[in-house]
Amino acid sequence: MNTNKLIALMPELAVFKIVVDEGSFTAAAKKLGVTPSALSKQLSRLEHTLSAKLLERTTRKLVITESGKGIYNQCCTLLEATKQAVEFTSSEHAVPSGSLTVAAPKAFLSIVLQPMVKPFLTQYPDIELKLKATDGEIDLISEGIDVVFRLTEKPTEGLVVKHMGKVSLRLCASPDYLAERGTPVHPTDLRQHDCLYLGETTTDHIWDFVKDNEAHTVAVKGRYAVNHSQMRLKGVIDGFGIGIFPDFVIKQALADGQVQPVLADWTIKGNYQGDIALQFAQTKFMPARLRVFIDYVTAHLSEYTVS
Repeated sequence: MNTNKLIALMPELAVFKIVVDEGSFTAAAKKLGVTPSALSKQLSRLEHTLSAKLLERTTRKLVITESGKGIYNQCCTLLEATKQAVEFTSSEHAVPSGSLTVAAPKAFLSIVLQPMVKPFLTQYPDIELKLKATDGEIDLISEGIDVVFRLTEKPTEGLVVKHMGKVSLRLCASPDYLAERGTPVHPTDLRQHDCLYLGETTTDHIWDFVKDNEAHTVAVKGRYAVNHSQMRLKGVIDGFGIGIFPDFVIKQALADGQVQPVLADWTIKGNYQGDIALQFAQTKFMPARLRVFIDYVTAHLSEYTVS
């Protein structure tokens, strides 16, 4: 296909992405200020040119085909490249401005990043900050994410990674609970205690401990499970039992004496620990808003995490 035909395809590829993102021709047409029939004709032309069915149209919804999924991913890449071209001149001297979307695990976003929001937006009044709380996997390009924080020992390949610190898992309980039930001195002692876990999967109550060359896997039990870190911490403070948390979750509660460390000389294996990895897509021309955000959190992150 020659260059002129490829260029002619670009608006139709952009329309296809918007239709998929919006979930219907009606919603996409409203966003673009055109009629649904006009978008339908554009998509039909695109399917004819590519000789591929991209969407299955039913009376209730649109279903993207396997071919459509592949084309959609290419559209995301194309629009990301276009975005970088537009932002070329902002990479060096322009005042930081525009929209910045940041994704992070829920607890990390709430406890560590949220206190930075007001001072950051005050310092950079032309930046529009969008935060997305998620504990799942994220595709930066297709989901329109500029930067993602991950708590992991294996950052996502193919993305730039900036290591911002370390997070470890810690076990704790309230002083009143330990006074009444005793303090565990070995992981196997947890079998005689009430423990709080996430309750998301059938293995959440299986806890793994390591010290030197010794390892133990313990199946704990308890009356209260909740997949929200701050609610689970409140349960521990209220004396419901012993819980595992990323260290930044319990930092203030430890300082205030609301909880005490348990089995502090043991390493706990599990998710939401390892490097605090800030990741973003590789680009030759980093937008000023992204650069100042990275610089800001780098300078302030140590105030909110446990060393």
